[in-house]
Amino acid sequence: MLSTLFAALLAAQSSAPSPDSVIGTWHSPTKNGVIAIQHCGSSICGTLENGDDIRAHPDAKDVNNKDAAQRGRTLKGLTMLSGFAKDGDVWTGGKVYNPNDGGTYSGKITPVDADTLKLRGCIIWPACKTETWTRIR
Repeated sequence: MLSTLFAALLAAQSSAPSPDSVIGTWHSPTKNGVIAIQHCGSSICGTLENGDDIRAHPDAKDVNNKDAAQRGRTLKGLTMLSGFAKDGDVWTGGKVYNPNDGGTYSGKITPVDADTLKLRGCIIWPACKTETWTRIR
């Protein structure tokens, strides 16, 4: 009986996603965004690769940026995620840039399973929004 319980606990631990499972290409429900997350040194970063605005206008610019000097940047390839540090099974302390409102928010990325992650962005806690992103294969 004890060995069965131990085996079940071991299986549950091994099925937990690793923090590195966030590396890859993801679909965001906001404007059908496609974001590529990769390692950037000891951190991770993510760039906007596609989305409704880019499909409609391939040269779409970052017109909502709060910094007027940045409004000429193209959306395609724009860094949206930066500065995250691995904290156990999650990535914390990073910044999430939202080109829809031009705001930058504190973020946390939590892998749920191999094909799902939760991205939380906060202006100031508890003013947060969480999105579920799905892996694109």
